[in-house]
Amino acid sequence: MIAVGLVVGGGVALGGGSEVAPVDAGSTSVGREDGTVASLQARVDRLPDDWTAWASLGLAHVERARVTGDPSSYPRAELALDRSLEIRPDDNALALTGRAALASARHDFTAAVASAEQATEVNAFGPVAYGVLTDGLVELGRYDEAGVALQRMADLSPDASALTRISYLRELNGDVAGARTALEQARDQSFGGSAASFASFYLGELAFSQGDLDAAEQAYDRAVRDDPSSVVPRAGLAKIAAARGDLADAEALYRDVVDALPLPQYAAELGDLLTSAGRTEEAADQYVLVEAATRLIEANGGNADLEAALFAADHDDPATALRLAQAEHEVRQSIFTDDALGWALHVNGRSAEALPLAERALRLGTKSAALHFHLGMIEAALGLEDRARASLRSALEINPHFSLLQAPVAQAELARLGGAA
Repeated sequence: MIAVGLVVGGGVALGGGSEVAPVDAGSTSVGREDGTVASLQARVDRLPDDWTAWASLGLAHVERARVTGDPSSYPRAELALDRSLEIRPDDNALALTGRAALASARHDFTAAVASAEQATEVNAFGPVAYGVLTDGLVELGRYDEAGVALQRMADLSPDASALTRISYLRELNGDVAGARTALEQARDQSFGGSAASFASFYLGELAFSQGDLDAAEQAYDRAVRDDPSSVVPRAGLAKIAAARGDLADAEALYRDVVDALPLPQYAAELGDLLTSAGRTEEAADQYVLVEAATRLIEANGGNADLEAALFAADHDDPATALRLAQAEHEVRQSIFTDDALGWALHVNGRSAEALPLAERALRLGTKSAALHFHLGMIEAALGLEDRARASLRSALEINPHFSLLQAPVAQAELARLGGAA
């Protein structure tokens, strides 16, 4: 749920040490982002020493990559931000914030935190930098520090961008009701449009994660109404259709999403849908697309090791899963890297080593079906049957539709252990 979502638009706050003007975390229009990039590029062509325009151009490229799913914007962002800092190496919080946002988009969260901290040292009153700092600290597993940074952001600007981050931290800590309230506040503050669509989409994600298909569908539908140009809520509607067994509608929705936004996540979900329908050859085509999209991210300086590790673990490539999960866990120890390494160890037959990691992944009390499922399967492999039954039952009670491939595995294992789904 963490998303930087920086929107430059035409509203850059000018002046020494200033940051980008208010954040809209829900922008989704490709045309709008292309227009912003073109406008700022024209400005730096006319005024090559305009450091604020260069920094804003870098931020616009980061945002364009988020909206389009095209990581080729990352090197362009880097060049623009570097140029801004060449022109104005000191007192340039805007470019430092842009560097932090770019590093976060590339999943280099250590660099993101370093640049965001530099930005806050230059300008202690810029909420955007504190937002990016929050994101990086969360991804590094430094949750207490993230809470402090987020409180500072909210004190400076209690807007929708702060509220969506508040929601995510609450969700991680098992406070689903509090997470929902914060997202509703973010949506209501946004008064429609792309920012409201963003909040509505994550209300759908939150509802889906807890197995409430009706509430999730309503939220995704509202997200589409708020911003018809947004592709992402349609992926949510595809999940709903798949969970309800309407595979034809799910497939049609997923194909539209993948065509418009060819991210590894959506290609993997479409592949899993086809696998669940027994169409393994067609699924393999989507899995090839997952690998190609991941390579494209890496070629442009991004890092998808965590996601790739989980994909490999669930798609019969245990050696790759372990290699990637170990590499990512060396850099950051969040609940999700703990989970990924534990799961990778398990699929490699090393469940005894996996158990403490899977237990640690639940240290915040996160109500995640996937985390409980992984723990339950590891416990079952170790003969801890009572514990495995409890964990698998928790997974299916939280969300019986958490994975097209793994939810049936959880049900079968629970039945084998003599439990009831």
